[in-house]
Amino acid sequence: MRYWLMKSEPADCSIDDLSRLPDQTVAWYGVRNYQARNFMRDTMREGDEAFFYHSSCAIPGIAGRVRIASPAYPDATQFDAASRFFDPKSDPAQPRWLNVDVRFEEKFVLIPLTELRRHPELATLRVLQPANRLSITPVSPDEWQFILKRLAVPHNDN
Repeated sequence: MRYWLMKSEPADCSIDDLSRLPDQTVAWYGVRNYQARNFMRDTMREGDEAFFYHSSCAIPGIAGRVRIASPAYPDATQFDAASRFFDPKSDPAQPRWLNVDVRFEEKFVLIPLTELRRHPELATLRVLQPANRLSITPVSPDEWQFILKRLAVPHNDN
C-alpha cells in the first residue's frame, strides 16, 4: 500500500461535500500537472490511502482521509468545452489527463499547515517543501503514521 496527500479547493469539493456524495465517492478530476498525473497512472493503486487536504482557502490543511477507489481512467473534463479543465489538445483516442475515484473514509479536526510545519518528523513531507505546487504527492509510511497517531483527531459532527 502507498500513501498520498491530495489537494482540493474546498470551494470545489470539500471533505464535507465528499461525505455527502452518493457512495461517498468522487472522481479526482482537473489534475493538469504531468507529474501528478503520472502518480495516478503509474504508482497509485486501488486501496491506497490519502490525506484529503484543503488548499487555496483561509486555513489550508489536512481535513480527512480517503481511499483510492479505482484505477486511473480518462478525465472527462478535458473534453468538455464548458469546463475550466478543458484541454483542446487532448485527443479522446489518447487522453492526456487522467483521474481516479476517491472514497471518503474519515473526517479530521482540520490539521492546519502551520501545525504540520511545527513537527521535525514531517520535515520531508512534500507539501511543506518550498515551491511545491503539486496537487498529489506521496507520503512516506513514517509521515503517514506520525500524522495519524500524533495529529489526526476524528471529527465528531454531533
